[in-house]
Amino acid sequence: MKSNWKKNIETIIGVLVGNLVLAFAVAAFMVPHGIIMGGATGIGLTISHYIPAADLSLIILVVNGVLFLIGALVLGKKFIVTTIASTFLYPMCLSVMRAIPGITRLTDNMMLATIYGGVVLGIGVGLVIRVGASTGGTDILALVFHKWFHIPVAILMYVVDFIVLGNQVLFSDTEQIMYGLLALVLETLLLNKVMLLGQSQIQLFIISDKYEAIRQKMLEELIVGVTMVHIETGYVKEEKKGVLCVVPNRKLYSVKELVQSVDEKAFITITQINEVRGRGFSMARDAFLDEEKAGTEEK
Repeated sequence: MKSNWKKNIETIIGVLVGNLVLAFAVAAFMVPHGIIMGGATGIGLTISHYIPAADLSLIILVVNGVLFLIGALVLGKKFIVTTIASTFLYPMCLSVMRAIPGITRLTDNMMLATIYGGVVLGIGVGLVIRVGASTGGTDILALVFHKWFHIPVAILMYVVDFIVLGNQVLFSDTEQIMYGLLALVLETLLLNKVMLLGQSQIQLFIISDKYEAIRQKMLEELIVGVTMVHIETGYVKEEKKGVLCVVPNRKLYSVKELVQSVDEKAFITITQINEVRGRGFSMARDAFLDEEKAGTEEK
């Protein structure tokens, strides 16, 4: 029960902070410099260009509302729960951000605005997606077309975004277009980084004749979980055991030093992995050890 409450609070905070960050990027960097954008914001910028009297936040609210209704009809109840917050929260946050005095004058440099805009956009979207929610907008169209035509969502998202960007090309100069594409690249890079933030680990695979000593020292001195893997050498076909372990980045140096101290000729491969889940990582280590101990006592 406590775990569900914690997860719900994390989701609420992620969606709220993510949308605030997203709105700040649009209000402070993208809109003041006329940098083209994808998504519902891009549709809003296109409409506001042809109807200057219309408020951008209100246009985005209407666009998001229409897209949300389409998604609700086609995609069902689960979609409604995960998308409704951002659909209406983002336009509200954007309206608040645009009302802050001086927010449009943070920089007069187009390149700085593009870099900061792309980076902050990526952080905002990443925070929302990281907690399992959706930013809504044109992502909904991609999901709808995926259900109808079974085309991969990622491809559809790119197609929709490029169509939205293409509409803005009609009234944007070449620099605004190039800066818009640069911002899109930066947004994508930062989005992926934020989604995997704090989850990446280092995997080591160690082959040594002294595998038992290495296993023992890693378990007792570094308190690192290990898995023993049966292997056969390629040249002489000798059966051995390899030591496989996954550790946080900060422990990499300690593990390498420990292995070298036991066997300086040990063969080590080191791989960066994006995410680790399960016992010892996403599940509490102490609970896992208690469970193992209880199992041993029963035997």
